[in-house]
Amino acid sequence: MDIFEYGARETGNESKPLAEKMRPRSMDEFTGQEHVVGSGTLIRHAIEKDQVFSMILWGPPGCGKTTLARIIARETSSHYLHFSAVLSGVKEIRAVIEEAKNQLKLFRKRTILFVDEIHRFNKAQQDAFLHHVESGLITLIGATTENPSFEVIPPLLSRCRVITLKILSDDDIAGIIEAALKDKERGLGNLNLELSGEVLSHLVRISDGDARMALNSLEVAAGIATGNKKQGYGEAVSITLEDLEKALQKKALLYDKSGEEHYNIISALHKSMRGSDPDAALYWLARMLAAGEDPLYIARRMVRFASEDIGNADPYALSVALDAMEAFKFIGQPEGELALAQAAVYLATAPKSNSIYTAYGRVKEAVRKEGALPVPLHIRNAPTALMKELGYGKDYKYAHDYKEEYVFQEYLPDKLEGRHFYFPAEKGYEKTIKERLEKWRKIKEEKRKESK
Repeated sequence: MDIFEYGARETGNESKPLAEKMRPRSMDEFTGQEHVVGSGTLIRHAIEKDQVFSMILWGPPGCGKTTLARIIARETSSHYLHFSAVLSGVKEIRAVIEEAKNQLKLFRKRTILFVDEIHRFNKAQQDAFLHHVESGLITLIGATTENPSFEVIPPLLSRCRVITLKILSDDDIAGIIEAALKDKERGLGNLNLELSGEVLSHLVRISDGDARMALNSLEVAAGIATGNKKQGYGEAVSITLEDLEKALQKKALLYDKSGEEHYNIISALHKSMRGSDPDAALYWLARMLAAGEDPLYIARRMVRFASEDIGNADPYALSVALDAMEAFKFIGQPEGELALAQAAVYLATAPKSNSIYTAYGRVKEAVRKEGALPVPLHIRNAPTALMKELGYGKDYKYAHDYKEEYVFQEYLPDKLEGRHFYFPAEKGYEKTIKERLEKWRKIKEEKRKESK
């Protein structure tokens, strides 16, 4: 059945991409994700005891989801089937179930079914797995870059453990690249290639934690380097920044190898927006995009900026930043860059306030100092008769029953009574918020004085 990819098959290795050839074959070769595969972890224990469970691996592209599934199958001597949620439907699922039944009946082998991009299955397709996962006929390992809480149906999700994988660190990616350059059996070791620290740093950064992207880019750059340069016997060939630019098909306006320039430019973008300079903000945005920075990284920084430096002075700023991020995801490059540019100009020209940022800092400090203070009885939830008898919800005043939907009562723990954390600025919409708060706080102070 050609819809299945058997991980143990090693034929035709020469024609495989470098990323496939360098795929780790055992836990000892697996890079990163120590919190998942390290000594004493749940997965490591399951492999050692041959008690593999159904799971959903949730993580960014190129972090090792498929590799981990293959290693689990290999190290537990399970029958492994690779299934693409993009290319397959219910008909193919039935074929998988029959294959699993045959493996169990004829060879007494369990089947590990790896479903790539499981979030792309519709409800009917996911339902088709339910009974067989529950009965133990198949051990399901799903992979997804999307939050499984939203994309996987609850009955299937309840039968699987969600294992969260992290983006690979720069050190992890650098180690993977260096291993590929040295490996003579599966990698590029026979080509006698070398990378300068500057080129390695740029390749690591542009890969953005994606091992597959790093190795694919390295393979193309290696082909360009060896094709363009004459190599004497025993002489190493250097992969240059120019080779890497051609492989990536984008100009490397290099951030330096320490990564300092990367942080300098994102800082310049942030401070230009904070300083209400749309021209400078557009310039630094364009610089980062031209250098190959991940546009979604920039978008995430804009979302943070909207709350940190604008806040409720212009509540719409956060929506603009989020909409720009979604627009970029929808249409991609280069057209999507205009959405980021629009957001940068909007954020730069919006009224500024860091009141939310400073208020939240004060709250965190109060939590740190005071610990977990009890919730006042009158605003506790009281779903049972016992809780009501204990005073939960007693004397609570429902704001909508009062004039202007406001009535005095304490909402903070007793120890924090009268404490203020949020002080809105007299800018933009926060000026309106400040007027309301001053009115309500004045009422509170008068009522507190009356009760004492």
